[in-house]
Amino acid sequence: MKKIFAILMSLTLLLSAPLTVLAQGNAEASKETTEVVNDSIAQAEKAAADAVVAEQAKTDAEEAAKEPVKTKGKNVLKEKFIEGGAFFMSFPLICLILGLAIALERIITLIMSRNNNKKLIQDVENALASGGVDKATAICRETKGPVASIFYQGLSRSSQGLGQVEKSLMDYGSVQAGLLEKGLVWLSLFIALAPMLGFMGTVIGMIGAFDDIQNAGEISATIVAGGIKVALLTTVAGLIVAMILQLFYNLILSMVDSLTTEMEDSSIALVDMLIKHNVVSTKG
Repeated sequence: MKKIFAILMSLTLLLSAPLTVLAQGNAEASKETTEVVNDSIAQAEKAAADAVVAEQAKTDAEEAAKEPVKTKGKNVLKEKFIEGGAFFMSFPLICLILGLAIALERIITLIMSRNNNKKLIQDVENALASGGVDKATAICRETKGPVASIFYQGLSRSSQGLGQVEKSLMDYGSVQAGLLEKGLVWLSLFIALAPMLGFMGTVIGMIGAFDDIQNAGEISATIVAGGIKVALLTTVAGLIVAMILQLFYNLILSMVDSLTTEMEDSSIALVDMLIKHNVVSTKG
């Protein structure tokens, strides 16, 4: 009986050993399969995330390319204005606003002062030939512009002789030239003042940068570069304002010179017309 029981136990052990080995193999294979699946899922998620990032970058690049240049310029100016400090950057900005206001007012005034002087001279000559001084004076009174005003002053003194007419034309011409240059002294002031205010902001900014270095106790490239960058922005702003206003100043001066030349030529033409039509005597 004992022998039979021992034989049964041996058979049981022999049969259970392969099953155990097979179960362990299946467990290890299942574990490896799970790891492979997890790795595949992770790689797929990473690839999907990379694709989303690449697509977003592409979209941002396309939107940036489509963004108007004008909008980009505004953003850059706003950014630099803030970096330079609103307090110091506001001074060159005020100079620019006031200077442009004066320049535009002068340009509009000078444009309105430009009349058809050749037509005016012809009308005055026709009036002197047909109706005399009174008719010519009425034409000048109704016409706007510095040349018409000079003609009016000269004609109103035609009875006092040629000397008085020439003196009147010269004196009133100087007055009109001064009126044409009205406000230019303030424009030149802003041209000189804008860079000076920019330099002042730069100096004060440099002082602040050195204070930061002193407080930090060491010379750091970040501190030095940041402070100098902010300080120099005010100088750049002042120089840009000065250059813009200088262009307008030169344009206005050229317009004033042109009108002054026209007034001088017209004054000579008036004297010749007065002598031609015997309105004044060369002896007067």
